[in-house]
Amino acid sequence: MELTGSTLGRAPMAPSSAKLCHNTALSTKTAHAMRFAKLGFLQSMDFVAVSKPKCCAAHRSSAKCLVKALQSETLAKEGTVDDVYGGLSQVCAVLGTQWGDEGKGKLVDILSRSYDVVARCQGGSNAGHTIYDNDGKKYALHLVPSGILNQNATCVVGNGVVVHLPSFFQEIDNLEFNGVSCQGRVLVSDRAHLLFDIHRTVDGLREEELGGSKIGTTKRGIGPCYASKAIRNGIRVGDLRHMDTLRDKVDVLFQDAASRFKGFVYEKSILNAEMEHYKSYAERLEPYIADTVQYINMAYLEQKKILVEGGQATMLDVDFGTYPFVTSSNASVGGICTGLGIAPKRLGDIIGVAKAYTTRVGAGPFPTELFGQLADDLRTAGHEFGTTTGRPRRCGWIDIVALKYSSEINGFSALNLTKLDVLSNLPYINVGVSYKGQAGDLISSFPADLDVLGQVEALYFQVAYEVIPGWQSDISLIRKYEDLPTAARAYVERVETLVGLPVKFIGVGPGREALICK
Repeated sequence: MELTGSTLGRAPMAPSSAKLCHNTALSTKTAHAMRFAKLGFLQSMDFVAVSKPKCCAAHRSSAKCLVKALQSETLAKEGTVDDVYGGLSQVCAVLGTQWGDEGKGKLVDILSRSYDVVARCQGGSNAGHTIYDNDGKKYALHLVPSGILNQNATCVVGNGVVVHLPSFFQEIDNLEFNGVSCQGRVLVSDRAHLLFDIHRTVDGLREEELGGSKIGTTKRGIGPCYASKAIRNGIRVGDLRHMDTLRDKVDVLFQDAASRFKGFVYEKSILNAEMEHYKSYAERLEPYIADTVQYINMAYLEQKKILVEGGQATMLDVDFGTYPFVTSSNASVGGICTGLGIAPKRLGDIIGVAKAYTTRVGAGPFPTELFGQLADDLRTAGHEFGTTTGRPRRCGWIDIVALKYSSEINGFSALNLTKLDVLSNLPYINVGVSYKGQAGDLISSFPADLDVLGQVEALYFQVAYEVIPGWQSDISLIRKYEDLPTAARAYVERVETLVGLPVKFIGVGPGREALICK
């Protein structure tokens, strides 16, 4: 069934009194990982299930070989933690498809068990990835890759990331305090740019200057730092090894801000204090600094498996997102190559992460946005408050037009549909399947022109919805796809059909075990 309506609170809605369910209690560990053997990604030939062990003739009849044979037969049938990810390519990426906060960190955390290297390629501490360990302990990460809980993985902060050192060290300290060893396991690119507190100050001043046209940034200094990089007065991690010239470079940053903003008063005492801080930061960071371009490419040549974790998401990409209401880096597939120094032909599977509904933080177009009680209920049920800022997220229905646009740009192999459980108990769920202009003509792709998207209020721009029956039951403890209610499976499969991609992972809760592999 298809209905059409404006998206400014006039979209077809389930009754606002419907209660949303999101069971946040983490259940006991399950063997959900076994089902990853069913994936069928690119390079699935990497997975070989051996039914009989290779051994010499003299030992074929030994009890030891018999035990091995039985074990091999069992593993071939059921899969193991070691072989269930065999279908994933040597270089695999996890990217956001919407406006961020889709739950990328959870999938990266789970997949990292099968990878040697986990790398961040862009963004900064504006990214907020929440993950849980096996005991249900929550970790909020902003700069350190989400593979850090896998003790066998090396975590790389790539050259495309902007690094605020006080935040980085605070994150390291919190991890160490909670028993997560970071020593020798975290590398920071010597080419990554440093984000100074002055960048944060400028970010806030810039937002105030925009007045009613604010972008809605996190005010973490990300944009100004990337601006410094672009106009070539940025300072890189490697510059910390040259303290004799660092002072002059930092002075340029302060002078530039003072000349640009009347509200910023610059005195040499500010520079002196900053240099004292960075003298100690440089000493502490030294063990982490590495030529990560060389490291990543050597790891590839040594047949190590590399998992890339994207920050933010495609609809916030500086080129492809709802500009200017975007982040300041390429959060789509191109950012992997430029942010890590890895060749495009070496990329394999690219998994797109999408919520079963849609959220965004800050200002900017949001075609399928909801308002009123239903939006509040969705926000509460999904715990939709920013990991980085704590700001309430705007909530709406899933947007297939934006999702298909994102898929075209990134070339996704498959999707991870997260937070399906949040929609539980809704009698009806709306799916935004197309955009239509004033005359009812179909808009074939996601518009670059914000004026077109801005016409929602005047009813010149409309979103066409399909209304799908809800399942109205708690699914948070379900671990097999076939055990989901018929209506829940129908929703997932409709998304697959509309986007043209398989949904391989389905999130039904925040914990590691709350993942269904389809």
